[in-house]
Amino acid sequence: MQSALHLPVAARPRRLPSLRALALLAAALIAAPLLSVAFNVFTPGTAGTWQHLLATVLPDYVVATLWLCVGVGIGVAVLGVGAAWLVTRYEFPLRGSFEWALLLPLAMPAYVMAYAYTDLLQFVGPVQSWLRESFGWRRGDYWFPDVRSLGGAIAMFSLVLYPYVYMLARTAFMERAGGMIEVGRTLGLTPFQAFHRLSLPLARPAIAGGVALALMETLADYGTVSYFAVQTFTTGIYRAWFSLGDRTAAAQLAMVLLLFVVMVLALEKLSRGGSRFADSTLRSRGVMRVPLQGPRAALALLACALPLAGGFLLPAGVMLHMALTEGDAQWGTRFFTLAGNSVLVAGATSLLATALALLIAYAGRVDQSAPTRWAHRVAGLGYALPGSVIAVGVLIPVTQLDHALAALLRQGFGIDAGLLLTGTIAALVYACVVRYLTAALQAMDAGLARITPRMEQAARTLGHTPAQTLWRVHLPLLRGSALTAGLLVFIDVMKELPATLVMRPFNFDTLATQAYTLASDERLAEASTSALAIVVVGLVPMVVLCRHIVRGTSSHGT
Repeated sequence: MQSALHLPVAARPRRLPSLRALALLAAALIAAPLLSVAFNVFTPGTAGTWQHLLATVLPDYVVATLWLCVGVGIGVAVLGVGAAWLVTRYEFPLRGSFEWALLLPLAMPAYVMAYAYTDLLQFVGPVQSWLRESFGWRRGDYWFPDVRSLGGAIAMFSLVLYPYVYMLARTAFMERAGGMIEVGRTLGLTPFQAFHRLSLPLARPAIAGGVALALMETLADYGTVSYFAVQTFTTGIYRAWFSLGDRTAAAQLAMVLLLFVVMVLALEKLSRGGSRFADSTLRSRGVMRVPLQGPRAALALLACALPLAGGFLLPAGVMLHMALTEGDAQWGTRFFTLAGNSVLVAGATSLLATALALLIAYAGRVDQSAPTRWAHRVAGLGYALPGSVIAVGVLIPVTQLDHALAALLRQGFGIDAGLLLTGTIAALVYACVVRYLTAALQAMDAGLARITPRMEQAARTLGHTPAQTLWRVHLPLLRGSALTAGLLVFIDVMKELPATLVMRPFNFDTLATQAYTLASDERLAEASTSALAIVVVGLVPMVVLCRHIVRGTSSHGT
């Protein structure tokens, strides 16, 4: 009996290399686009392209991208931290509703908001038309800010992305600030002094993390900056690839954009410094909220209502009004074709990303070797890479492979198969998997962490291999995590624009690309239905997250 039990344990090291090899292969596929970009940057004969970029567009791209990051960083920090502090520290009308509703702007893609505000604030829009009718003004009689500008882009990103900071700062304030605030009150600190000296330092790592997430989303965006004619690296990559047909310039711009992402991540770590802030009160009670009345309550309510209205209610209302009143010529068969294309790409990506995430996460659980840990880290890099960088990194080698396969089939078998990869959605799905595998991997890691290691021990004593243990033991327990992972990836791919614009096959449009194309042609009413569909789909995870917020609030109490 002892030998029978010993056999599977002894066989385990011989069977792990296959699992390790699969995890390494998956990580190599994720790393391939980045390596492709780097290879094309440093190929011989690219010095002239570098000099041309430095002399023409590169300075403008650097300045615009830096100002965009600075403005968005300040905007999301002010809106997110301010809203988080108000809902956790004070009691005022509708505070409980604001606590979860302030997350809703995450469901609104920045480029959709850009379309809505352009229709609202342009010269022939309702706001300026009302001003002219009310005061008898004509063109040139008054000044009105141009929404399609760098300042407008900063405002759009700040209103859409502040929930990243709000979410993390709120959690930090609730979990770490309760006891410290009580100590501060006994020392005679005012509420602002307690916030500045105690709560803010405790929440600084969380705030820095939220700002970094918002900046990475900003750097990855193409729809908003392109529509507002802001010259950033993302618009430059797209222009170099499609307008100039220069893949070397596109790869070099992609590498510089990647350096910006690395800089954001480095600044996020540097902002924490060598200091360590911790709550030493050892209390987990919630913050005792201070009741507000009169003008102070009205100001708190207004401070929470403005980002919610500006980031979700107003743009969603504008798009809905356009769809209902002006109509959408694309509605009907065309719309459902676009929706089907979006669902096809998002569904295929979510299934593949969930399967790969399960494989890599489980390999990291049962095999603690250095190669497996490396594979896990590499697989999680995709979300930090902008979609335009991934698209360039995927399209270059995939195009070469496509032409090689076509030549091989034509010469060897007389078959004219055309473009098997770039002519279908295969390359697009691959790019989306690289971009969003991180979300699925985090969900799978969290699910596996909740399963006790004794499960593997019991399975080994019964003679199960790691693969059998995964299939028979872990997979049934991971259904919820797998569903969450697939849902997160599905929603992200539905909103994806840069990679889809670059990688989509000929005559293949999605809701995102259709909305962008129509809006670029100033056909905002026709873009409204597709844009609204994207927002509605994005509301699904927001509802789930809001329910979690409500449950978490009730468990903390007041």
